[in-house]
Amino acid sequence: MTEIITQFQPDYFAIEQVFMAKNADSALKLGQARGVAIVAAVNQELPVFEYAARQVKQTVVGIGSAEKSQVQHMVRTLLKLPANPQADAADALAIAITHCHVSQNSMQMSESRLNLARGRLR
Repeated sequence: MTEIITQFQPDYFAIEQVFMAKNADSALKLGQARGVAIVAAVNQELPVFEYAARQVKQTVVGIGSAEKSQVQHMVRTLLKLPANPQADAADALAIAITHCHVSQNSMQMSESRLNLARGRLR
């Protein structure tokens, strides 16, 4: 993971929040993988952002209960890809799209608050 971060030099690290796994072994493996990824990001001084699966689906598809195939289709459409990405790739891209959307909205809200505060000071 550190090699990938070093190679691509991202500004942020976005990851899906933990969900309830159906079996304990899967939950343990998922938790370990997430832990390794988050530690690598923190060690590279990247800010880490977590998004719930429902929020990602809501952002990308418009429905928080969307199916994987719908996420794949919308990722393909939004990014103008020649074909639907594989499910795992679509999930990762959807998380990135969600982070961009949330970050952009947060910046706009901060600018609006700043402009409002300036207006009150005049």
